[in-house]
Amino acid sequence: MTERKPPGVSFESWTDKQIRDAEARGEFAGLPGAGKPLPSELEQPYDELWWVRRKMAREGLAVLPPTLALRKEAEDALAAALRAPTEQSARRIIEAINPKIREMMFRPPPGPPLGLKPYDVDEIAHHWRTTHNPPAP
Repeated sequence: MTERKPPGVSFESWTDKQIRDAEARGEFAGLPGAGKPLPSELEQPYDELWWVRRKMAREGLAVLPPTLALRKEAEDALAAALRAPTEQSARRIIEAINPKIREMMFRPPPGPPLGLKPYDVDEIAHHWRTTHNPPAP
C-alpha cells in the first residue's frame, strides 16, 4: 500500500515519485498488453455499457431472449440427434428437448415467437435409420 502524500508536496510531484519508484522496483514489468497498441475503439461512438460487453465476450456469454435461445438449443439437439451413434441416443436427445419446446409454446412469449413445434420422435428416428443404415441393394 502506498503512503499518504506528505503535506506541502504538490500532488503531481508526489505521484511522479510514486510512479518512478514503482518502475524502479519493476512493478510495471510484464503487464498484460505491454507493448501492444490500444484497441481502436476511439473511432466508435461512446457506449456506456462497453465494460459489460467486453466482460461478456471475455467470459463467452451471450444474452438471447428465451425463445431464441431455445430455438438454437432445438437446432443443436436436432443436429446432435442426426449425428448420434445409435437410434436410442437420437431418441433420447429429441425426447429431452420436446418438453422444453412444449412448455415454451404454451407460455406467453417473453421475446420473439418461438416458431417451433415439438419434433416427431418416430420421424427423426426413421430419418436417422435411413441415413445411418442405407438399404442393401
